Amino acid sequence: MEIRSTTEQDRGTFADTLYPAFGRFPETPDALLSALEMDRGVLAVAPDGRPVGTAAAYSFELTLPGEILAPAAGVTAVGVLPSHRRRGILGAIMRHQLADFRARGEFLSVLLASEAGIYRRFGYGPATYTERLTVSRHRAAFAPPRAGAAAVSGSVEVLRRADCGDVLEDVYDRYRRAQPGALSRPHRWWAGGAGQPPVSLAPRYVAVHRDEDGVPDGYASYSFDSGTLTVDETIATDDAVATALARFVLDHDLVTKVVFKHCPPGHQLRWQFADFRAGQAEDETDWLWVRLLDVPRALTARGWSTDGELVLDVEDPFLDERGRYALTVREGKAECVRTDRAPDLSLDVSDLGSVYLGGMAPSTLVRAGHVRAHHPGAAALADALFRAERAPHCLHWF
Repeated sequence: MEIRSTTEQDRGTFADTLYPAFGRFPETPDALLSALEMDRGVLAVAPDGRPVGTAAAYSFELTLPGEILAPAAGVTAVGVLPSHRRRGILGAIMRHQLADFRARGEFLSVLLASEAGIYRRFGYGPATYTERLTVSRHRAAFAPPRAGAAAVSGSVEVLRRADCGDVLEDVYDRYRRAQPGALSRPHRWWAGGAGQPPVSLAPRYVAVHRDEDGVPDGYASYSFDSGTLTVDETIATDDAVATALARFVLDHDLVTKVVFKHCPPGHQLRWQFADFRAGQAEDETDWLWVRLLDVPRALTARGWSTDGELVLDVEDPFLDERGRYALTVREGKAECVRTDRAPDLSLDVSDLGSVYLGGMAPSTLVRAGHVRAHHPGAAALADALFRAERAPHCLHWF
């Protein structure tokens, strides 16, 4: 079995191998496939010369705690033909791909897992989560904010998706730079409609919020069918704008319920209703999975909100690696070096990926039996250190 990198000349072969792996037929045109960076693809070729497996990666920026932007390889299009599964091909593809990421100098990799049971063994851990919020419009009266809140100024304009692509791209880019767990959306994605709405060119109405100077600072992309208004995503540069957009869609005529497809768990909207049960959270699921390829670089790249020191013993079974690291945080900056000191925590690299963005408390993984705390205060210290000032959330689909 040969595992090799691809070039632009392999695009057709890559597609012809990928589609049957997922039981799909080619789409014409396929905007997502056109966005593939073929110099980052991987092809598995059987001894008879037949391509039997694929993987690819996008070049993204991932926002880390502290509003720090880091390069991240976004793994996608991973598949093996049904006739060649259970032969170690997927593992060989993933090992080849991780080696390529390291050769490019990348220290983070991310993906969306089609099946949750596959990718932990390759070192990925779920790091952000999302859920659907369904709101009964007739129960969606907002309660007066008990702590007081300044009313947001500005206006809302309804546009068609086809007429506001530049606005969406600009507002999303400002949003993602401040939101931990968010990924960049390259211009070619917006221009080619490579993704789910509102990135795709599918017909949508977009409620665009503008500040008092007329500058767009938020949007909600939505569709309407049989009394249900479905919001693809709400992007806002602050909470007040998000509230203004929620009020707008919830006040839409002829609507009996509003479905917000992509909310972070614990979203503030439920708490803003006079009737807490007006909004029902459903279908919470993992979204972005994270893998660390260079532990010291990754830990020193993100921002930190609490000072402290922690010794981590990190095992990476897939790459047959193990390292013990002393993490020292002072005034929001970290140093991370190898050490032979006794560890505070022992954990798998996939568990480190889960806690990396601050969306999962290390103590939860200790209680689950996945992370070992070597003394009573270790889990609490790790919780304080890894906690982010803002919960991570990722909206981007790839």
